[in-house]
Amino acid sequence: MPSFDVVLEPDLVELRNAVEQANKEIGTRFDFKGSSAQVELTPQSGKQRDLALLADNDFQLQQVRELMLGRLAKRGVDVRYLDLTGTPQKLGGDRLRLPVPVKSGIDAETARRVQQALKASKLKVQGSVQGDTVRVSGAKRDDLQMAIALLKRELHELPLGFDNFRA
Repeated sequence: MPSFDVVLEPDLVELRNAVEQANKEIGTRFDFKGSSAQVELTPQSGKQRDLALLADNDFQLQQVRELMLGRLAKRGVDVRYLDLTGTPQKLGGDRLRLPVPVKSGIDAETARRVQQALKASKLKVQGSVQGDTVRVSGAKRDDLQMAIALLKRELHELPLGFDNFRA
């Protein structure tokens, strides 16, 4: 039976390269001279990653954020993988730290939204949650291709990927 997997997975190599390029530019820019501004990529449990933006004040933190977003865009990493809704944390002195979680893997709520969108579309496909992916299967490849187009349209706020398309 034809199937494909719906995944939410950033390119970690490009993410790391963007962080390194951002840190390199921070080190050479005049407005960051003598400051402790930087971007850190911290590994967490499993495949989950976290970015941390560090700066001396609010203005520098905004500059580091904009610089990082620009580097991600140039490296081809979708900025929708980042959750930029956090608030800066005060560190010792005037330093600020902004934790930025990187979305990886489909959580239960998103999986439920994918399944609801597929059911509401009346396409002859089924979605089943398998860990941090959703496997969509159907009788015809055309139905699966319409399901991909539907998911891209319905869940446009998420950078969904589609892997393992099997006919």
